[in-house]
Amino acid sequence: MPLGEFELIARFFDRGPAREAVLGIGDDCALLALPGPHNVTAVSTDMLLVGRHFLAGDDPASVGHKSLAVNLSDLAAMGARPRAFTLALALPQVDETWLAGFCSGLFAIADRHDCELVGGDTTRGPLTICITVFGDVPPEAALRRDAAQPDDDLWVSGTLGAAALAVHDLAEGRPRAAGDPARLRLDRPEPRVALGLSLRHVARAAIDLSDGLLGDLGHILDRSRAGAEIDWPAVPVDPALDGLPDALRRRLALAGGDDYELLFSAAPENRSAIEAIGHRLGLPLARIGRIVAGEGLRLHDARGRPLAVDGHGFDHFA
Repeated sequence: MPLGEFELIARFFDRGPAREAVLGIGDDCALLALPGPHNVTAVSTDMLLVGRHFLAGDDPASVGHKSLAVNLSDLAAMGARPRAFTLALALPQVDETWLAGFCSGLFAIADRHDCELVGGDTTRGPLTICITVFGDVPPEAALRRDAAQPDDDLWVSGTLGAAALAVHDLAEGRPRAAGDPARLRLDRPEPRVALGLSLRHVARAAIDLSDGLLGDLGHILDRSRAGAEIDWPAVPVDPALDGLPDALRRRLALAGGDDYELLFSAAPENRSAIEAIGHRLGLPLARIGRIVAGEGLRLHDARGRPLAVDGHGFDHFA
């Protein structure tokens, strides 16, 4: 007999008594307690749809991982510590094998970041995953998009463009194998939670790179009412893009999405502290440009000459 809604929840999502929440799964609401009197709650929601964010045949464990990872990345960009999340899940039918794989990926990354499932909803419909994640951060330490200042350095973590390459090849009819490095960057992004926490009181503004460096940097510039200069040779392009035509390589690294690295601004006097953070975390941090007074974004080559800004990041409704 097929599982009903409540049997499905009990089998796959109810992991017993709440660990950190005052009250978790099983009531009308979860009850969360803030750790300490001086923190505020950081909340973020992301929705993933089959055919848009993942394919029906994708590894369900990777789908589960990515579903939570993209939300944890938002907390990382705020300098917030993950605490709990809710899951709303629409399923066309109950596929127990798919659900087991999905939960294995979901709970593996949840446990790694001490982020507890505390509630949600299930319904019948086209496969859709919606997660709301909760974290906490002292308000004075939050890395807000409106905090960048002229003369700040611009930094980015990791390497850029590999996930966009996997998307590009899929669109060209050349899907990469599941174990390919570029495909792994697309399917299993790594939220930079430890970096976000380490940047409290060190960085000023931050954003996670979900829609491409140029587009996401534009959000910081709009909110901070500032401009920026980017040194293209300093941008850490993923080795997966080696050998591509220059224009395509630049477009994928600057305007491709799904990297989920952190882009942040910081005062120049914090360079040594930031380099030490990168060394401690084993995570490359590249200084790629600066915030400037005024408006606009300028891209320079190795000799300081202007380059065309090709692409402005992903927009679902463009």
